[in-house]
Amino acid sequence: MEYRVVLIESEEGWAVSCPALRGCHSQGATREEALNNICDAIRDWIDAETAEAEQFRIIEETVSV
Repeated sequence: MEYRVVLIESEEGWAVSCPALRGCHSQGATREEALNNICDAIRDWIDAETAEAEQFRIIEETVSV
């Protein structure tokens, strides 16, 4: 599966996040390290979400305000 990620370079290295997965972030000293780390973070996020979904009934809805 493919996910779009956003990379931000700073003096400390690279920050990376996956906008499609709320709260899924990582970092690395190099761009390559950051991309490898976000792949691990995405897998961990999906595993955690799957485990949670098995315990609770989770429903997403859209509301108008």
